[in-house]
Amino acid sequence: MMFHPKGITEPDRSGFSQDLFGYSALARHKWGMACTMAGFDVDISKSASVEDLKNPVLWLTQAHALSEAALVVLRNEPNLRVMPVLMRGACDSQYCAVGLMLVGYSLEVCLKAMIIMRDGVEEYLKNEKDHFHHKIHELAGFVPNLSKKEKAILMVLHHFVTWAGRCPDPGSKRINHAEEIFSLSEKYKISAKDVFEIASKVMGHAKHVADHL
Repeated sequence: MMFHPKGITEPDRSGFSQDLFGYSALARHKWGMACTMAGFDVDISKSASVEDLKNPVLWLTQAHALSEAALVVLRNEPNLRVMPVLMRGACDSQYCAVGLMLVGYSLEVCLKAMIIMRDGVEEYLKNEKDHFHHKIHELAGFVPNLSKKEKAILMVLHHFVTWAGRCPDPGSKRINHAEEIFSLSEKYKISAKDVFEIASKVMGHAKHVADHL
């Protein structure tokens, strides 16, 4: 049987069902195959280097995967029939929080990809500790013309990434963070439309960064 490399670079959910962990960890190898097919030889038989894993293409595709996952979650309602009737409202709020966590993660990863593109892999690695956090509102400091409301949205998404999308408790030392979500949301009248607009604005800035390399 003739080997067809396209089968490696295209989605294959049957492969996922047979080996879901292996399939889900193959992004770097598929990226390497795509590079080789495009004329840039990448030896995927060797373990990935630190530099390999800082390739901004991998970060941008990860950001897109996260944003697509967020849309699937937020556009669909969960099956809550197994939950006690009185707890279904609470669980639905938590389900939506998971969707917002994915939105936040997609922006975090996209912003870090832009920083890698802007500074280069070597420079990024020198300053990696400065970016080793989930403070989306700080990472977005180079995105132009962000309004106070947009910065507030990124601040709130930071809370969903760090705790509110993962568990109901920010921790005893950060208990005030729970109230900050409500205070910022009420102050700026943040709607779903506002969140998706700032997400589009931030992710769309990647093209501007790429065009000025």
